[in-house]
Amino acid sequence: MRDVLHGGAPLPRRSFLAYTGGLTAAGALAGCSMGPQSTNYVGGSGRDRTLTAVIGYGNDGSWDPTQTASAFSTAANGHLYEGLLDTDPVTRRPYPALATAPPADPAATTWRFTLRAGARFHDGTPVTADDVVFSFDRVLDPAARTLAGSFFTSWLERARAVDARTVELDLRFPFPAGLSRLTLAKVMPRHVFSRPGAWDDAVRGLAVGSGPYRQSAHHPKSHTVLSAFPGYNGPRPPAFRTMNWLTIVDAASRVARIAGTDAGAQIADNVPYATIDRLRRGGLTVAGGSGMNNLFLMFNTAHPPFDDVRVRQALRYAVDTDTLVRVALRGHGTPATSFLDEGNPAHRRARTVYRHDPERARALLAAAGVRKLEVELLAVNVSWVVDCLPTLKESWDAIGVRTTLAPQETTAVFTKLDQRRDYQVVAAAGNPNQFGVDADLILRYTYGPATVWTRYARWAQDPAARRLFAAMDRATREPDPARSRTMIQECVDVVAEQAVIYPVVHNELMTAWDPRRITGVRALPYPGVNLLQAHWT
Repeated sequence: MRDVLHGGAPLPRRSFLAYTGGLTAAGALAGCSMGPQSTNYVGGSGRDRTLTAVIGYGNDGSWDPTQTASAFSTAANGHLYEGLLDTDPVTRRPYPALATAPPADPAATTWRFTLRAGARFHDGTPVTADDVVFSFDRVLDPAARTLAGSFFTSWLERARAVDARTVELDLRFPFPAGLSRLTLAKVMPRHVFSRPGAWDDAVRGLAVGSGPYRQSAHHPKSHTVLSAFPGYNGPRPPAFRTMNWLTIVDAASRVARIAGTDAGAQIADNVPYATIDRLRRGGLTVAGGSGMNNLFLMFNTAHPPFDDVRVRQALRYAVDTDTLVRVALRGHGTPATSFLDEGNPAHRRARTVYRHDPERARALLAAAGVRKLEVELLAVNVSWVVDCLPTLKESWDAIGVRTTLAPQETTAVFTKLDQRRDYQVVAAAGNPNQFGVDADLILRYTYGPATVWTRYARWAQDPAARRLFAAMDRATREPDPARSRTMIQECVDVVAEQAVIYPVVHNELMTAWDPRRITGVRALPYPGVNLLQAHWT
């Protein structure tokens, strides 16, 4: 799940939310500055003025496109990098990006792509088939344990260079749904990222792609500046000379930057529900996107009594989800009835649905022999998640579970998880829709023998987990779409019953922008913004 949006050996330092300091290869990223700077970055005037965006998530997570699930960097990387195909941010339909066209036969087991003539990386070097192969080799490398790999390794065998501008992908079996996933394999320059230490530099902020914008400044915990790349010749050219993306996690400060006659920003994501009417009265457009965004609970199954499914289920039945939606989310959400949100085409009510049932919760704890349970709930500091925490505490306290809330910066939470420090329960925001909407992908984002989430939950070696992973592989290989969908639903039922990493509510994400200044904006159903089709009014 996400910052978005689960044991084994310790995670590598470049795990997807790791952050270890300043960029060590500043020379490889032209114009990148890492020192403390003002967030009031202003450049140009008229059509050349700077667009300022306010992002409600930290920019100090990993920037490695193969690893990151950070809302900020994932959104920014969509402007900095390209895949062979990319997908529309709302419809999720694939379109040619670095490739000139999709393969002639999506049901074939070999896909051929021709690269766009004249495509260049931000350092001026041409994009070649070797760069594409290098990028796919990284994604598919089992030793790298990339997040992107979980979306490809089950169906993609390898990438091959035919000539300098032609690439072929060999599939293990026909998998037309894989076309929309090609946007997740961002093409990265081999000459930059094959050198020693480069992947750690990518975690810390090194970004060299072929997209319409290049990263011209990066200040962790402050802001990141994206500038139009003059060498870009692709399908969605830059409309803004410079974009300054501010990271402002505090809700009040975020709203202040976009509200009022002297507002310093033109667009903001993660708009607090309580401010919607006020922002609209001030002339802003505020629109929502409903999808997989969710508050989820993750249990440490290596920490008794959370290795007992009855305890996990008890804490889920105890949550007063109706109150949580009404009070914390101001009605902009629904209690989870499945791992998938109700708007997903593959949604079906799960066999286990955790409606508020405190008596059942008490009975499950008693059956597990658990008395006087004390829980520290470690939580990310995403504003709407923090709003949900009091209801979680009240719900657990009501069944006799003494609960302590421990909200922390998102990066701090995941650094603890990366370091394999002990914990009991984590509450965080997740949204696999930033990667795609098909049910197989959504399951594999969270569940799999090598995903960070199952490692965080120390669940990958559990017999129930092993059976689930095998069932997921069978569903992916099933050629009959209807049968595959039924098999995936059976996997969703297992995920619901086990309640290891599972949504409490799915909620709507709100984006606000000033239509007097920018147009072409669409609200996303996942964190971040996409400005590839926006322009000055």
